[in-house]
Amino acid sequence: MTIKKIGAAMMIAGSVGACGSITRGTTEPITFVSEPSGASMKTNMQYACAATPCTLEVERSDEFVATFTKPGYQPQSIPVKTKIVTKGAAGFAGNLLAGGVIGMGVDAYTGAAMDHEPNPVIARLRPAGGLRRGPAANGPGM
Repeated sequence: MTIKKIGAAMMIAGSVGACGSITRGTTEPITFVSEPSGASMKTNMQYACAATPCTLEVERSDEFVATFTKPGYQPQSIPVKTKIVTKGAAGFAGNLLAGGVIGMGVDAYTGAAMDHEPNPVIARLRPAGGLRRGPAANGPGM
């Protein structure tokens, strides 16, 4: 095998190998919703929005905790994890079949084979002070 053929094979393997990064990208839009709406949301990765609902572009490889706050309501924190999805897994497997070991590494590093869960992130905020409404709030026998 000549150096030209080896070089061409490496270029093809490298370009096909980055399949997930090219087709899915390294970021994903995540929607943050609160009930009631209008809560602020901030994560431990410095993603934030002033009022919900909002949508942010998030790195596919980032796992984080989203904390929702609103005056008069208890704060709520929701962990957001990553998982390999069918589309990402197919691209990742395609890297292996095409001989794109470099592409597999790129997709694993960038998170291109991942999606976030949950998405959308929904916080159901409770009133501060633990106020309960309804017949049970009056106690037994009342």
